[in-house]
Amino acid sequence: MLREKSPIRSLSVFLRYLATRNPDEAERLPALHVISEELGISVARLREQLELARGLGLVEVRPRKGTRRLPYSFLPAVRQSLGYALLLDRQYFQAFSDLRQHIEAAYWHEAVVRLTDEDHQQLNDLVRAAWEKLRGTPIQIPHDEHRALHLLVYSRLDNPFVLGLLEAYWEAYEAVGLNVYTDYTYLEEVWQYHTRMVEAICNGNYNEGYQALVQHTDLLYQRPDSNA
Repeated sequence: MLREKSPIRSLSVFLRYLATRNPDEAERLPALHVISEELGISVARLREQLELARGLGLVEVRPRKGTRRLPYSFLPAVRQSLGYALLLDRQYFQAFSDLRQHIEAAYWHEAVVRLTDEDHQQLNDLVRAAWEKLRGTPIQIPHDEHRALHLLVYSRLDNPFVLGLLEAYWEAYEAVGLNVYTDYTYLEEVWQYHTRMVEAICNGNYNEGYQALVQHTDLLYQRPDSNA
């Protein structure tokens, strides 16, 4: 028996309606007055619930094109809550960063065995591009490569919750300004670990890559401008 505070019982009438529609996730929904009559709620109340679904990334509303259900993603919900938390207290980022590190460690082996040869090539390209930025004139921070590398490692997981949390981490990382500047020596060390991780993945030495990931995580706590 479901508890009163269970996730399903707490859903709005519209979210229940949305979840029980035809499984074609790209379908366009009927006009609001039609849904209103079907659900037995006012159009005004329906608009409120529709806006909530829109904020959660579950539907897309476009002028003259109506409302369309979107493929499920956990990211929009996490983005809203995490963004609010960071406005309350930047220290929440450190807690979320710790969660992200545990997630990456826990899913490492499951993720890397699913990567394709094409993924391996892309990982090598990211490492190469990062070193070119670090050794170029002027020196550039390879943040885009940093984000892309980590997300690519876990991109083949069939788990929208893991992916949503990892994507939200990088958005928060940028929101608190950690992509702007850090010590050059630190960056070199970080990319030495990334290089080891990618070489291990491509050679099938997954345990070695895992050790590089863990050591890289420890290094993050030594970052000069943040322990994130």
